[in-house]
Parts: sequence; C-alpha cells; structure tokens
Amino acid sequence: MLSKLKKVFAPKRLLDGHKIVINVEKLETRVALLENGSLEEYSVERSDDDNIVGSIFKGRVKNIEQGLKAMFVDIGFEKNAFLHFWDAIPEALDAGLEEIKRGDGGGGHPKKKKRITAKDIPDLYPVGSEVLVQVTKGSIGTKGPRITTNISLAGRYMVLMPRNDQFGISRKIEDPAERARLRKIMESLHVPENMGIILRTVSMGQRQRYFIRDLSILLDQWSAIEEAAKANKAPVCVFEEPDLVERTVRDFLTEDIEEVLCDDEEAVNRMKDLVGIISKRSRSRISHFASPEPIFEKLNIQKQIDDAFYRQVWLRCGGYLVIDETEAMISIDVNTGRNKGSKNVEKMILETNIEAAEEIARQLRLRNIGGLVVVDFIDMRSRRDQQAVYKTMRERLKNDKAKTQVLPISQLGLMEMTRQRLNESLSVTVSEPCPYCQGRGKVKSPITISAEIQRKVRSVVHKYKGRVSDLIIVVHPEVMERLRKRDDKLLVDLERRMEARLTFRSDPTFHREQVVIADGSTGQEITT
Repeated sequence: MLSKLKKVFAPKRLLDGHKIVINVEKLETRVALLENGSLEEYSVERSDDDNIVGSIFKGRVKNIEQGLKAMFVDIGFEKNAFLHFWDAIPEALDAGLEEIKRGDGGGGHPKKKKRITAKDIPDLYPVGSEVLVQVTKGSIGTKGPRITTNISLAGRYMVLMPRNDQFGISRKIEDPAERARLRKIMESLHVPENMGIILRTVSMGQRQRYFIRDLSILLDQWSAIEEAAKANKAPVCVFEEPDLVERTVRDFLTEDIEEVLCDDEEAVNRMKDLVGIISKRSRSRISHFASPEPIFEKLNIQKQIDDAFYRQVWLRCGGYLVIDETEAMISIDVNTGRNKGSKNVEKMILETNIEAAEEIARQLRLRNIGGLVVVDFIDMRSRRDQQAVYKTMRERLKNDKAKTQVLPISQLGLMEMTRQRLNESLSVTVSEPCPYCQGRGKVKSPITISAEIQRKVRSVVHKYKGRVSDLIIVVHPEVMERLRKRDDKLLVDLERRMEARLTFRSDPTFHREQVVIADGSTGQEITT
C-alpha cells in the first residue's frame, strides 16, 4: 500500500504547477502556496489565536478625538478599536477596480443623497452610540484593531457591500470582451437598493449562475448579521471571519491552482462541501494526502519555511539579500556576494538586481511583512537598467493580494515602496524576542564584558567601602577565558588599587552577558 502511495504522490507531480498544501494539526493549521515547487505564501493560524480581521462587531463609541479626526470604539477587547473619520464615510471605490454605473431600473431619476463629510461624523456617532463596524487591521504591537463602517462580505466570485451602492470589476481582468460580458452579468443581477457588489478577479470566465448563487449566499449572510445586531447589545461580534481553511478555499482556489493537498480528511471533506456549493468541478482538485511522512517534509516546504527566517537570503546567481525588519520599516540591502564571474560588471549588477527584485517580491509575501519598505539595490549607472529592475518589481508584485505601491529607483539608488499591513508578520506570529539578546540580534563580546566587570568592581568597592573587601564574581566560561588569559594583569592591578580580593568562577549555565558579584564572606549577591 505504501509503495502505491509513493508512486501516486511522486515528487515531480507534487511540485509542478501551482498548488495549495494544507497541514492541519491540533495546535495550528498551516497553509502553503507553491508555484512550481517554490514557496510563495505561507500562513499559520493557531487554535488560541484571535484572528479578527474581516469580522463584524456591534460596538459602542467610547470617545472622540477631534485632533486625530478619529474615534475609539469598544468592540469587546482590551484595547478599543480605532475608527478614523474617513473610514466612517461611505468609501470611494478602490483604485484597483473600475466603477460600473448602474441604472435605477425603474425609468425614474435616482435620488440624490446628501454628501457626508468628516465634519458630520461626531454628530452621526456621538459618544455612547452603537455602531456596526468591520475590522480591517488586527492589533499590531501596542496599537488596537482598526475598523471601518464600510462593511464588505467576500464570496467566491464577488464582494457584497451592503452599505455602499457602488459596482465594480477588478482591474486585473484586462480583456475588454470579458469585462463587457461581466458588466452585462452584473447589470442583470438583482442587487437590493443601496447595496453594491465587486466582481473579483476569479470571476473571469465564470457562468452567470455562479454569480446568482454567490449573491444569494452573501445576502443571506447579511440578513443573519442584521438580525444578530438587533438582538444583542454592544459590544458583540455578529459575524466571525471564517477560519484559515475556509478562507484559503474562498480566496486562493482559482483557476491557476491545479491541486489542493491536505493531510486531514475531515478538512478535505469540509473544503469539498464549501466548494461544491459554487463549483462542483473544483471538488476534484481537492485531495487527501495520506502518507506516514509529514506533508510539509515530503514536499520540501519545511526547509523553505525555515529559510524564511534568516536575515540573509541567498540568490541563485550568488548574490544575497539582507532583510532587517523593524516595527515601522523594512530595510533590504542587495549585495553581489559570490556573483563575481562575469567580465561585464554592469551586466552582472543588472542580473543580480533583477533576481533580487524577484526574490524581494516573494519574501514580502512569504514573510507577510508590510509598512514602509526601502530597498538598497547595487548602484546602476544606466537609467535603462534601473527601469528594468523597477518593471520587474512591479510585475512580481501583481501576484501579491496585499495592496502595494512602489516608486522608481531614486538618485541615491533606493527603491521605496509600501505594502498593506493587515496582521503581524510571520516572524512575530511564530516567534518572540530572544531572552538572550532581547531582540538585538547581537551579544556583547568578552572584552566588553571584561571592561564592564572592572567598572562594576570599582563601583561596588566604592559603595561598600570598609564593609566589603572580598568579592566573588561568577561569569560565563567564554568570559572567564578572556579574564584568565588576556586580562589577568589588569585584574591583579585592580585588586591592588581597590584593596580588595577578587575570586572568579565560571558557570556554564550563564549566558555570556550575565555577571553575578557576591560578598565573599557572606555569599550574599550584590547588585550594582
């Protein structure tokens, strides 16, 4: 039986094309998006995580900050959610969409609505009032969730906007004939008054009945949300965003995905049921991966995940990236590294930079890092070469579902860009600051610690003058090696000048920067 499984799930078949691989465990669920075997996106959801992005709450306005042009809303969490005045105004259509003008369908003239501005918001939502909001960004660091009153419900092929009567089609659908076909379908749909819809990129080529079914599901969903909001007092969650498995099926199971592999049979059946409502043909692309070897190990995904956490990322050409992530900005440095074989230096630099641009776009998706990104490419004299790198970056970022904005390379050789930041980055999700170095990424050298010890000894002797003359100093073995072989004469001189006896001991359980000074006569620890 095992040999048959190995034959069915041969590595070449598993790694060719675009695939989604799902690993379901008790503590966490992991989803990997592969493109020809290369890990492009990776998501983790823990069983005890509060992933609230996309969820809808009935909240209560706690206070209004006119200076910030924002209000803080209690939605039931420790930190109040942040609602900017502009997020409380009916939103303009996204830049990635083409607005479709919709007729009123009755031959009459559509009613003109009063235009709401930021000045109207405090009167519309006074302190203590209840408001229905959707989370657009989770809590990051010390900041609370970010919310909006412009609620949207994502379906398989469309997004329903129950409080916005705009209609749109994704600009990623470029074929004019297809856009015209979708526009006709959109105009034929029975969308309730004062509601709008957006056709997603995945709607390309789909039949009308799929849109009718999708719209019906979303309208039922919205009705349930309204009923829950009426029946409960604020703060309360009236709609919870689906879990990672369901979101993956909804957002990623597009036509270019050849196969979905999952190692949990229950999750496979659930995905097939979800997909079957909209497209029975897609059910056949979801398979149960039955193998004694862990699925991420079998497909060489785990190694790629581990590599994603390294500060230094090697390129195929021999160059490398150095990625430094801070709370507000990501700095990426491009280096030639071992790529020194080409006689044409300019050509070698261009090749390295183009490969770096491709890898940077991948790393941004893979690590889920966002905010301001500054890339220091290798200096290029030719403006044509700079444009080639810029074009490569823009092309690669088209696959990114997060909103990105990238500027051409500046005169200083820097490329500035922004990437939408909805949740904590991958490194923050799966790790915590090192208790050894407190997140610095570096530790003090033995010579530095030796100098600090000598200063501490002088401080202790001065503070306890006449009461302490015998000191025991416990250090890490590497520091002890430095003290014994390199600084022994300095310590003897220190004893003479301080008129104190110093006894040094090493403890392998100490980390390198840890130093304990104790009174030699009583054994009591002395703090400086």
